[in-house]
This record gives sequence, C-alpha cells and structure tokens, in this order.
Amino acid sequence: MMTDQGIYSRLGRAKQNGQKSLAMLLDPDKVDLSKSNRGLEQAIAAEVDYFFVGGSLLLHNSLDPLLEYIRSQCRIPLVLFPGNTLQLSQQADAVLLLSLISGRNPELLIGQQVIAAPYLKRAALEIISTGYMLIDGGIRSSVQYMSNTMPIPADKVDIAVSTAMAGEMLGLKTLYLEAGSGAKNPVSEQMIAGVSAAVSVPVMVGGGIRTPEKAAAGYRAGADLIVVGNALEADPGLVRELAAARLSA
Repeated sequence: MMTDQGIYSRLGRAKQNGQKSLAMLLDPDKVDLSKSNRGLEQAIAAEVDYFFVGGSLLLHNSLDPLLEYIRSQCRIPLVLFPGNTLQLSQQADAVLLLSLISGRNPELLIGQQVIAAPYLKRAALEIISTGYMLIDGGIRSSVQYMSNTMPIPADKVDIAVSTAMAGEMLGLKTLYLEAGSGAKNPVSEQMIAGVSAAVSVPVMVGGGIRTPEKAAAGYRAGADLIVVGNALEADPGLVRELAAARLSA
C-alpha cells in the first residue's frame, strides 16, 4: 500500500500519470570532491529526479562525504544503490534493497539482505524492495563478475518477462533491468516493452544508454525511470539532453 509520501509513492504516482523519471548513478569511488564536479553540477541544473549512489566496490571511505556534499547542494532525493552491505548510510533518503532475481546465487537473492536487515530496521531509510535483473549487454560486466551469475540473454524476452512477473508476485516493489556498467548494448525495447506490459510496478532501466535517442526509445518502450552513469562521466553536458528526452517521452 503506497502512502502519500516517500520515494516509492513518488515513483508510483509518476507511473500512474505516465510521467518519466531520470536518475544519475554516482559511484563514490569515482567522484573526487576535491575537484569541480561538472557532471554533478550539470545534473543538478537539469533537475534530474534522483541521484542513485553506489558501485560494485567501495575502495575509499567516500560514501558519506559524497552524500553529505550532494545534500548541501540540492534537494534532489538520494537513493542508495548498494553493491554490498558496506554501502549503507543514513545520510541517504532511501535504499534499493536489491534481490538479484535473474541469477541463482543465494547470497544475492537473500543472503546479503539478511545481513543488512538489522541495520536497515533501525535506520531512518525508506526501504524499496527491488527485483534486480541482469541482462546481457554485450560485455562481461562488473556486476556479472562480482555476482557470479549469468545474465539473461538479450533475446530471451520470455525469460525476462517471467522473471519480472515472479518478482512482482513475490511482493517486490520495483524492477530494475540492468545491462551493466559500460554495456555495448542497452536493454532492448522489446524486452522493456514485454516486462512493462506484464507487471504493474515501476520499471527502471540502466546500462548502455549513451544518447537521448536511446533514452527516448527506452521510455517509449515502457521504462518508468532510466538510470545513466558512465555516459555522464564521459560527457557531463549530455544530462540536459537526457532530461529533455524524459520530458518529451
């Protein structure tokens, strides 16, 4: 049951109203707060809907400082996108409690979540249970390597649809289709459309989206929220075009 407040409610209302959302994914290890962060500045100016914060690893004590810095610069919601249980902080507004439902690794289906549960129970964080689905993006991604799971083949729309339906039936609040950081190919429009048509929960899509045209195609196919990271690191100005694609979708 959605409440009138919170990020999950906001995602649900946007879906019901046909509004599309854009999130910038920030890896704490890749953001140097001692330098000017043009990508972050451009994202704030473009009024992205969310900042997702997390990465496959956390090599430095950089999570809290990054969250605190963003908080000092804007009111855009901060959502943890944790690669492991070390990437949790009460400086954020919410956490995507990820369950890797496309794989068969029990540690990432439920094991890591059990470890995190006592902390999350006490934390002042909105918890958004999320079915994380790794889709083949044409490369061996960091997520694939770190999770020790095989991605769903890019052309197996039926497997993705059945996996998404099972996730919704299990009570997961959102679904995240991920082609992987630096993917050659984004999740296909056919797969996005199939999953979106089969479930009622918000559908997020990330990985390999490097142009406003690809973002617009993802939105048209049924993505409710698109997540972009690497592309904005390479071309910070791209965020304005992606924001425009969100509004015109």
